[in-house]
Amino acid sequence: MNKLTILTFGLLLVVVAQLQAQRKPYDSEVYWGVTGGATASTVYFKPTVEQNTLTGYNSGAVFRYIGTKNLGLQAELLYSQRGWSEANDLYSRQLNYIEMPFLTHFNFGNTFRTFINFGPKLSYLLSEKVLTNNTTNSTEPQHTLAINRPFEYGLVLGAGFYVRIKRQVLQIEARGNYSAVDLYPNKPGDDFSFSNSIYGSLNFSWLIQSK
Repeated sequence: MNKLTILTFGLLLVVVAQLQAQRKPYDSEVYWGVTGGATASTVYFKPTVEQNTLTGYNSGAVFRYIGTKNLGLQAELLYSQRGWSEANDLYSRQLNYIEMPFLTHFNFGNTFRTFINFGPKLSYLLSEKVLTNNTTNSTEPQHTLAINRPFEYGLVLGAGFYVRIKRQVLQIEARGNYSAVDLYPNKPGDDFSFSNSIYGSLNFSWLIQSK
């Protein structure tokens, strides 16, 4: 078990312990809703590949449980587009994932709240598509190889604010996402020692409080 896995599971255990150990009664809050927005992504290649950002979108469903003041848990099921776009419009590839973030939710405020989300996520590659190919008989591995590691895990860090209007929540959030799994093999003698996805997103969400 690597340090990233130990860190994320340790954080979740701390949050669960705090939820269970609360001394004062608190009326828990349960929310269901939808989210969607834009993504901007690159891939950290080593050896380096010159890139611009590739834009796309993500969307999906959100569940949030706030069991104690200022602290809760959040789970999501998302469809997300990311990938990379090489400099000078040479080559770009879009990677389409299904993602499941499991987040700790910190909030501050009452009707108007600021918040931070942090935690691990799991991803599975549904499909990939070459968007641009202005190469001529390229033999570069990132142009010729399919992604051979469809399962990923990584970390998510997000921050934003929302307004509660009776039982509804209107929210905006900016996020950074880092994949701890390389897209391509990284053993000695392989083409890349690193090929990690890195992307940001800006999402709008609409949630309804069910409790």
